[in-house]
Amino acid sequence: MSTAVLGPEPFPFPVAVAPQSLPSAQPQPARRAGRRAWRILLTLAVLAVAGGAAAVALHREETVPAASKHLAPVWQIPPSAADDELIGSWLTDKLLIRASTRGGVTAYDLADGSVVWSAALPPNATKSGSRPCAMSPTLTAEGHGTVAFGKDSNSCTALAGIDTSTGTILWTMPLVDSAHPTAMSARTYLQGDVATIVSENFLGGLDVRTGHRVWGFRPRGYYCNAYDWGADGIIVVDDYCADSKHLFTLTAYDGRTGKVLWSQAQDAHTDLAHVFSGSPLIASVHKAGQDSVRVFAPSGRSRKLAVGNTEIAPGNGVAADHSARLVGSVLVTPAQTAGGGEIDAFDTTTGAKLWSYHATALATATAGDDRVYAVAGPAAAPQLVKLDPRTGRATVAATLPAADHQHFAAGTVYVTPDGGVLELDALGTSGGVHFFR
Repeated sequence: MSTAVLGPEPFPFPVAVAPQSLPSAQPQPARRAGRRAWRILLTLAVLAVAGGAAAVALHREETVPAASKHLAPVWQIPPSAADDELIGSWLTDKLLIRASTRGGVTAYDLADGSVVWSAALPPNATKSGSRPCAMSPTLTAEGHGTVAFGKDSNSCTALAGIDTSTGTILWTMPLVDSAHPTAMSARTYLQGDVATIVSENFLGGLDVRTGHRVWGFRPRGYYCNAYDWGADGIIVVDDYCADSKHLFTLTAYDGRTGKVLWSQAQDAHTDLAHVFSGSPLIASVHKAGQDSVRVFAPSGRSRKLAVGNTEIAPGNGVAADHSARLVGSVLVTPAQTAGGGEIDAFDTTTGAKLWSYHATALATATAGDDRVYAVAGPAAAPQLVKLDPRTGRATVAATLPAADHQHFAAGTVYVTPDGGVLELDALGTSGGVHFFR
């Protein structure tokens, strides 16, 4: 489903957009199914390097010495229900904040797993549902974040700002109104003190401390269909405008200000299946007859990454996981091949694949930590492994206890500052939260 936008005049924030029939003389291409699917299989030619050579040398080190440090279970949080879906999480120096469809937004003490606070929404925000449906991947320096709420993970009716030190709801903003009564899915991101909301109904930025409008999206014509994606720092819009010279465009906007960073005329719709990074923009791009993962320059020009016959994703299998990240100029990301799960690394300057390492899960980075950790090895003897982002060379940091269920298969893994390991399972059927130290 597309976001249809009306009129070139300024819009109030949030940018309310209503369905609009386009002229029958300009039939719209069918939108590719599975826009929200978290993974796609990309089959690409290996990127040619300088001089015309097509070979890429990969470092793959599969065996490393066992660690002398052994982690043990410290505490466990059971799931709220069998259908409890992980929406997102934040890790601070003292707290794990977890958002899920049945468990709400709850902060746990890292020392013992006890509940520190549970966020309670004001009454006017709960009329249309109070289950978390989206969560910003990061927090501000002051510990503020954004969470959207609704009836389920695909129907968001309100956006809220939260102070993670106390669990206080700072403000709420409706994501439905009389002109747009149907709740839609949404994503939310932070760039400094500006939060963006990216949904089928609303697109814009607001002050994360107050909820006040900072900017709102303006369409480039009167008869337009628009599709939007986001990441920290950037919004990307693919549109079709029947009353404009260029029918199709792909445009990137600054998430903090709403200003256009670049815009490109297209021959047809462009679909971004995944966004791996906002600065630089790295996204898996689908066009008619071609799938690729591309790194975009500030001008909007792009180059391919040499993904090959590998399925790469922003996280370990679920939308709540944002473990793929840039370390300097290296993109480190979870991947799947015919041989199983692995971690892959790509030089974003040249497009070359640097290394791959067989692993179960890539750990999500905490604020300011450039170290790359992964969980590797069989369930009977899992290990926490530190990987060099440039070479892939592995060092075992600790041995984890043998898994009594399918640990780390899908969800989020954190490494705490003291070397502990947090596992957040994606669904209530998998076991909630486990902490090893």
